[in-house]
Amino acid sequence: MANALNNMGYLAEQQGDLPLALDYDHRSLKIQEQINNKKGIATSLNNIGVIYYNQGQIPKALKYYHKSLRIQEEMRDSVGVTTTLTNIGLIYGKQGEITKAMSYFNKSLTIQEAIKDKLGVANTLTHIATIFENQGDIPKALEYYHKNLKVQEELRDKGGIANSLMNIGIVYKKQDDLSKALIYFMKSLKLNQELKDRSGITRNINNIGVIYFQQKNPKKALEYYNQNLKIQEEMFDKAGMAYSFNNMGTAYSELKQFDKALECFLASLKIREETKDKRGVSTALNNLSMLMSQTGKINLALDYGKRSLQLAKELEFPENIRLAEHSLAQAYEVEKNYREAFAHYKQYIIYRDSINNETTRKASIKSQLKYDYEKKEAVINEQQEKERAIAAEKDGFQKIVIASVVLGLVLVIIFAAFVFRSLSITRKQKIIIEVKQKEILDSINYARRIQLSLLPQEKYIAKHLQKINKN
Repeated sequence: MANALNNMGYLAEQQGDLPLALDYDHRSLKIQEQINNKKGIATSLNNIGVIYYNQGQIPKALKYYHKSLRIQEEMRDSVGVTTTLTNIGLIYGKQGEITKAMSYFNKSLTIQEAIKDKLGVANTLTHIATIFENQGDIPKALEYYHKNLKVQEELRDKGGIANSLMNIGIVYKKQDDLSKALIYFMKSLKLNQELKDRSGITRNINNIGVIYFQQKNPKKALEYYNQNLKIQEEMFDKAGMAYSFNNMGTAYSELKQFDKALECFLASLKIREETKDKRGVSTALNNLSMLMSQTGKINLALDYGKRSLQLAKELEFPENIRLAEHSLAQAYEVEKNYREAFAHYKQYIIYRDSINNETTRKASIKSQLKYDYEKKEAVINEQQEKERAIAAEKDGFQKIVIASVVLGLVLVIIFAAFVFRSLSITRKQKIIIEVKQKEILDSINYARRIQLSLLPQEKYIAKHLQKINKN
């Protein structure tokens, strides 16, 4: 029952219905606690953390992640630990706490490499690449995305390869290398279509639409956005639909079709509010603020902008704060309130620089170098341990050989002593026999001499008897 609720929660989350997903996950957690299934408890806690993260309720998300992590560490559930470490790293990354994010990602990566979890390694490499990408360190981002692609190719995971190609395309898009980005998106889309992966298809169709928009072709972009929206509606993907509405609103704004743009932005806002996606609400409000500035409706522009900024600050997401400050600066500029416009533009610059400033970049690179050093040191230590084990094995073998030789010598000595004792006894017995033999021979010789001494007398007697007989 609990597992079924988890699965239903996942489906609800994929469809963008976060409150329903949260309800399923809490019910699953209650059952897991009743039967004291620690693994199930940890899974449910982690799932709840994901929902709160998607809703922008960061303190709650971190609370549930850390609860899950403690249980997973007690159980020595390596895969569970790495999943939760990665989730915590994602939060810190969104909050601009780059050093913390990299620390959690590298902890996760170390365990994944130790247990040879290639799929986990690939995912974590993607998250590290994203950190560098968001900081504007394009060479590092591409290095890690290509590392990820290599692992996916080793796994022969077409879905993973498609995702890697898409991420590389996004980096080139950010570099304004639109033709190269389009090549990667098309390659990724082709794999998604082969796999019939509708989620991947929608992401790539959206990316292709964005490329056309950046190429100053909003009509072509709208063709892809509408195609995307249709698939997402079939999938009941509310989060995807909200994103598509935002993109469509931006394209209509570029075409000066402001009524359609307003319709799209309001549709996006409605979905975000229904799903209690606070970050999405902040983004939608920001888009509405910019549209109102374009159409000269300054009061509405300021109202939407202030609501977006307040929500972004509650979430503590620097990227959303940056966007809201920029919208308010624009609105005040249109109103010709240059003091307020300057104040908000100044804040926009501060938050823009905080996301990818030099200090933050150095911190992430330092963190990565520390990981690389520790990884190399671990390899060296492992090699030394192997050498020690081999040396100990050799030493043990030598000791066995020496002991065998000593034992052999002892046995030889014992055998020699036995032989010597046997020879000694034999020698003594021989002497005794020889003595006895001599005694016997002496006795025989003595008897013979007596016999010989008696023989003349017998002859003499015989002679005299003959004489008597004659007479």
